Amino acid sequence: MLLSAYDSRGGVEPLVGLAMRLLELGAEVRVCAPPDEEFAKRLAGVGVEMVPTGQSVRDLVTGKTPPSPGGVPRRAAELVAAFYQNVTAAAEGCDVLVATGLLPAAAGVQAAAEKLGIRYVYASYQPVSLPSPHHPPIPRPGRPLPEGVTDNRALWEQDAADAQAVFGEAVNSHRASVGLPPLDDLRDHVFTDRPWLAADPVLAPWAQPAELDVVQTGAWVLPDERPLPEDLVAFLDAGTPPVYVGFGSIPMRDPGDVARATIEAIRAQGRRTVLSRGWADLALIDDQEDCFVVGEVNHQALFRRAAAVVHHGGAGTTATATWSGAPQVVVPQGADQPYFAARVAELGIGAAHDGPTPTVESLSAALTTALTPETRTRATAVAESFHADGARVAAKLLLEMVN
Repeated sequence: MLLSAYDSRGGVEPLVGLAMRLLELGAEVRVCAPPDEEFAKRLAGVGVEMVPTGQSVRDLVTGKTPPSPGGVPRRAAELVAAFYQNVTAAAEGCDVLVATGLLPAAAGVQAAAEKLGIRYVYASYQPVSLPSPHHPPIPRPGRPLPEGVTDNRALWEQDAADAQAVFGEAVNSHRASVGLPPLDDLRDHVFTDRPWLAADPVLAPWAQPAELDVVQTGAWVLPDERPLPEDLVAFLDAGTPPVYVGFGSIPMRDPGDVARATIEAIRAQGRRTVLSRGWADLALIDDQEDCFVVGEVNHQALFRRAAAVVHHGGAGTTATATWSGAPQVVVPQGADQPYFAARVAELGIGAAHDGPTPTVESLSAALTTALTPETRTRATAVAESFHADGARVAAKLLLEMVN
């Protein structure tokens, strides 16, 4: 099996879970992922072969890679070519190719599957990425949803046209170069009429009826057995449960202001803070002993010891926090994050922050909700219903496809 993603850590981590379950069932697995060191280290740590593909996602997100002269179309063309070439080279002996992540990267994987005659599966980590009459599409960069249009079907038709306009030329030029026919509906071709949804059905359900025959497997999570660092354990043991703050791969516009606002809001609640650096490179605002900064750690273990988790609402972090039973405050920055913020609030397992920029006042109000005993009780109950076997379900389905 070959699994692929061009995504941040939250998009690569589910492939770790799926890869491990496939290995347990006797399958051979490779993963195509961005060449960032943290991805390579994570996959090597569980014994999964990684094929570095494309540019560093972290460098792109944090601005270390300068914008290319051709902008998005040029970058899309590079992604299609890189994933096609690397997947084709790595797919020897493979029975199924699984694609997740950005559309042009997935298009490269699908083109490789077509050329090689190998089965192909597209998987999404959130329902709102897939066309449905029950929700609107996520706006594409530089392509806001048309004002005044409330018909979701019309919005999804516009989204298909936008995807074609942004990525169509790059994808079709590459397909022509390898002897494949052009696509006039790139998005739906890549998604297929039977995409998979790797998300927990309580946290992120697929609404029926719908035109797509979506296979919801449950979230692709894996129990993380890595111990927490000794100094972090000492901090946790030294007082009451802290509030975790981290925004993952989101760079954040003013990281200094964000760190100050969050720490002061947490202090106003009489709580201690664990601050995750993340790609925003958040840092402590003073040397008081009620705050501790961390880098890469076992989120599952840490969240279980947190009074609440303040985060950006990415699919991976939201799933981990929900599975851990930690009350949440979601400060959405874009993409699928407003959806997960709304779901956390609707489920009663936390609060959705209003807007992407936390202030002391706004975050204090959200924490007041998240830190109630009622929210903790509800978060515990939802955690008990979390479908933690999604990776095993998906692995079995993949093997059934080839046996």
